[in-house]
Amino acid sequence: MPESKPKRVISVAPMPPEKCAYALARYSRSPDSIRQSLDWVRTHDSQKFLESFYFQYGHASIADLGHTVLCFEGLSELAATEIEEEALWDGQAKSSRYQDFSRAGFVTPPELTGDRAGCYQAAARKLLEAYARVNALAVECLAERLPRPEDMKPEMYRRNLAARAFDVARYLLFWGVPTNVGQVTSIRTLEKQIRRLKAAEYLELREVGDEIAAACASEPDCVWDPGAARELLAPTLARHADADEYAAHAHAGLRRWAEQNLPPSEAAEAGEIVRVDLIRPSDVAADIVATLLYPVTDRPFRELYEIARNRSPAWRAEVLDVALESRTRRDDLLAGFHGGMYAYDMVIDIGAYRDLHRHRRCQKFRQTYSGRLGFDTPALVEEAGATAIYQEAMDGGLKAMQGLPAPGSHYLLPFGARSRFLFKMDFAEAEYIARVRSGVKGHFSYRQVAWEMKLRMEQLEPELGRLMEATPPWVEDMLKR
Repeated sequence: MPESKPKRVISVAPMPPEKCAYALARYSRSPDSIRQSLDWVRTHDSQKFLESFYFQYGHASIADLGHTVLCFEGLSELAATEIEEEALWDGQAKSSRYQDFSRAGFVTPPELTGDRAGCYQAAARKLLEAYARVNALAVECLAERLPRPEDMKPEMYRRNLAARAFDVARYLLFWGVPTNVGQVTSIRTLEKQIRRLKAAEYLELREVGDEIAAACASEPDCVWDPGAARELLAPTLARHADADEYAAHAHAGLRRWAEQNLPPSEAAEAGEIVRVDLIRPSDVAADIVATLLYPVTDRPFRELYEIARNRSPAWRAEVLDVALESRTRRDDLLAGFHGGMYAYDMVIDIGAYRDLHRHRRCQKFRQTYSGRLGFDTPALVEEAGATAIYQEAMDGGLKAMQGLPAPGSHYLLPFGARSRFLFKMDFAEAEYIARVRSGVKGHFSYRQVAWEMKLRMEQLEPELGRLMEATPPWVEDMLKR
């Protein structure tokens, strides 16, 4: 009888995150099998192990071995997008394409109270009322223009029309509408997330950071097996995840430096707005300096890069020193020190950013939300006879936003409003975004952005640009989703 082969693939059932991290870390540091390592962990203190090796000795990779599942409910869309701002993040948020937000209400930012909260709430209600009216008109227009094909079931037809109508109406949604997010992250990523949120400019996010830490120090709220013994989710993490003050101090210092040292903006004087610009920086130091300054100014990346490239090494060193002066041994470098071969500087609507922001293989930077770059109007708004409703709501929302103090005012920024964002990536990611996001199933806004990304690459790198597959925005199939 032939000998049976030893089993080479061994599955392990889900475990408490810190127990899992301890078991796999020990597994890599001993000759024992995984079964023996699990038996060991059952009788030893995982918290003491993580205290020593992760938090004291800095063996950060250990925390990649334990994963947590967290869900966030009733957050603002603004908070949800900021929560997702992690490179190693997996999750999903509520879709504005498949759900009606007209009765969802809105989150009032805790920074706004009294009359200011009343002003915000009045403007928010008007935006949601306009959203419902524009959505209804868009459905009627699409139904008249696109009769149901004989081979399409009525229910599928209605869902497809509804999705396309929501694509238009969503321009009237705003950062303050509530949403839900589910995420799966390693302990290491969760620690970075908590530290970042605790130092955020928005009070809502600082509160969420505290709530995540509290959840880590508690038993899970939802369990698969109600009869199983419950353990604290990630108690060691909860004790050590303090606010990331370095990033906040560095951004404040860079903002002061930029206000005091940058020359007048040429782009502001010219009054020009380039919707999608592409640069391949050749000067690494100038690229980093420009990227560090980008989020604390309202200038195009190209302008900042040319300024930095034409200044002296001593001038650039000042910016780098400001960015590093409050850094401790525990702090990672700011995201501005990371890069990609290509830098796409985009003035796009908030809704498009919200979707493109989910791409992980790139570095993303945003400038402060101001509402001063205008807004986009979908073609279907005019076709549906909704121009006056749309225009009045958008103008009213932005006017109310301008009358409120930041950062609470940012919650009133409609998805149709434009802002400036920088995406840095390699060619493979640029090709992927252009190919996937330009497809006929996508939202028309980011389809246009993806198409322009291809066009800019063809201009800058003809040999590579021709390799980028993208569907032109004028190729449509409104009944496909």
